[in-house]
Amino acid sequence: MITKDTIDKVYETARVEEVIGDFVLLKRAGSNFKGLSPFSDERSPSFMVSPAKGIWKDFSSGKGGNAIAFVMEHEHFSYPEAIRYLAKKYNIEIEETELTNEQKEIANEKESLYLVTEYASKYFQDILFNNEEGKAIGLTYFKERGFTTETIKKFKLGYSPNIWDAFTKDALNKGYKLEFLEKVGLTILGEDKQFDRFKSRVMFPIESMSGRILGFGGRILTNDKKAAKYLNSPESDLYHKSKVLYGIFHAKQHIAKLDNCFLVEGYTDVIQMHQAGIENVVSSSGTALTPDQIRLINRLTKNITVLFDGDAAGLRASLRGIDLILEEGMNVKVCTFPDGEDPDSFAKKTPLQDLVIYLQENAKDFIQFKASLLMNDAKNDPIKKADLIREMVTSISKIPDRIKKEVYIKECSRIMDISEEVLFNTLAQIVKKDIQELEKKGKVEQTAFEVHKNEPIATISTVDIQNELEHKIIEILLLYGNIEEEFEDVYIKADESGNMIEVKELKLYKVHQRIYLSLQEDEIELSNPLFQAIYMNLIEYFQQNENFELEHYLGQLSTDLAQEVTSILMNDERDMLHNWEAKHIYVKHKDKSIGLFVSETILTLRWFLVNKIIQELKTTVEKNETDDNTESLEMVMDYLGLTTVFSKKLGRVISRHN
Repeated sequence: MITKDTIDKVYETARVEEVIGDFVLLKRAGSNFKGLSPFSDERSPSFMVSPAKGIWKDFSSGKGGNAIAFVMEHEHFSYPEAIRYLAKKYNIEIEETELTNEQKEIANEKESLYLVTEYASKYFQDILFNNEEGKAIGLTYFKERGFTTETIKKFKLGYSPNIWDAFTKDALNKGYKLEFLEKVGLTILGEDKQFDRFKSRVMFPIESMSGRILGFGGRILTNDKKAAKYLNSPESDLYHKSKVLYGIFHAKQHIAKLDNCFLVEGYTDVIQMHQAGIENVVSSSGTALTPDQIRLINRLTKNITVLFDGDAAGLRASLRGIDLILEEGMNVKVCTFPDGEDPDSFAKKTPLQDLVIYLQENAKDFIQFKASLLMNDAKNDPIKKADLIREMVTSISKIPDRIKKEVYIKECSRIMDISEEVLFNTLAQIVKKDIQELEKKGKVEQTAFEVHKNEPIATISTVDIQNELEHKIIEILLLYGNIEEEFEDVYIKADESGNMIEVKELKLYKVHQRIYLSLQEDEIELSNPLFQAIYMNLIEYFQQNENFELEHYLGQLSTDLAQEVTSILMNDERDMLHNWEAKHIYVKHKDKSIGLFVSETILTLRWFLVNKIIQELKTTVEKNETDDNTESLEMVMDYLGLTTVFSKKLGRVISRHN
């Protein structure tokens, strides 16, 4: 566990413009920097960095935060990983607290499971490199596969010895609980003994996107016909095989950078391709491809290239996976290797440049691939050809995007030499059938052939005044909440003659205290739930901390609150993106005294809420013309008096709607 001192040093040292500058080309814009968003495809910059505030905001995607948040978002790191990355960048020594046996016991269960899998991974690696059996059997196998020592260490490959309980005994001696060893599937409990699940196997740790060990795959090297060749960890709180992709931790940056993901079948395919220089590659670990696995890739790219070996039977079975990819709205290509070759063997013997060229030249669009594959079955049989066409149209029906659907129908028409009209009619029938199925389940989705009447477009945009005022209150708290200012207090007291007089007195308050007392006095809660949550969080933070440090404050917020806070703080910077001053348009900035700014904002909010009550009372009176509305009318007059007071205090006449 990283110590608080280390985390504090990282927060103090990391400069947001330096951290982001490693990934984004930034250009100075006044006191800030701007650049193209790394999270969306754009030509005009919408990405702003404020060194003074220590935050960034991407106006195209809505994302924002501090330096740590950027590293987590861009590199798909967990919080500890982001801290470690920045500590390494700024040469900060990482101090960690060693967990005692007692601390291991009280740690939450999921973290305990992670501790077990991390320990197991190190144990198997140690056996591989430092144990005679491990070196003779496991290391020799990996070397024969063509893996270098660097690659073996990078993928944390290991070996489990040919002893029934070697790992389990060692783990128990180190203080790890038997119940956790069983829960992650490393140990199997018998009636009177326990034994290792992966005995006598080479080990492939399966890592999450952030690099944590979720489970293992083990390959047996003997000719034991009773044992499965490959064995995976069972389902656990950590490992859900349908939601995991082997190699995603090492591939994620390359997938995002190259905007394409190569999908293969096995562990060694991933490792060999990676070693050859094709690093944007992952595997479904021998299981059928699932929607969750596709969505994992979708976070990084919209493009998948599926790599198959020359086995025709395997290709037919894999077509179902292609339909799933299309269903998720992704673009899919397929590349096959020569007969007898798979990604592992082909990458092993092919130089990188030739491998890249082969993948580029042989990657077919899914419709071309499906047609060429299935046409071999259909040949001159018209019935089989009709079934093939229907199968292709079924695949096209999975695509959510209407334009893509039409393009693929035209392509299918060209390849199969059949009219577009027939294909569109077939597509409509398939879509209609799908709708009927959804209706039976109570789920109806919009399809490509539904016609919707265009809604009238509002020509006049209205501003939510209350929302704007609440937004302004949060902004004031964030920018000036801990600053001390003079505010005017007004109260009534008796003079020497006993007459009640109004007394005005200047008092020092911190801005957050003044806002809190003012809203409490009128029992006002912010109507926007997000603003109310930030408001309560800010007030609590100010009460518990002597100083307001934005980096620290953002670090303790949830993602949605942190993004809203950065949006509010970067509101002024949004104006800079439009370069108004070059067009001789000058945006007004806050140049009045903070105290006056705070008082005016709160008074305006109070006036708005009172005016809202007046309108509600008037509506009630109009609806109940036959009733006695004396009390309601008196209340209207009292509230109108209040608005007059507010008007005088604000120094302007506030128009009222009758």
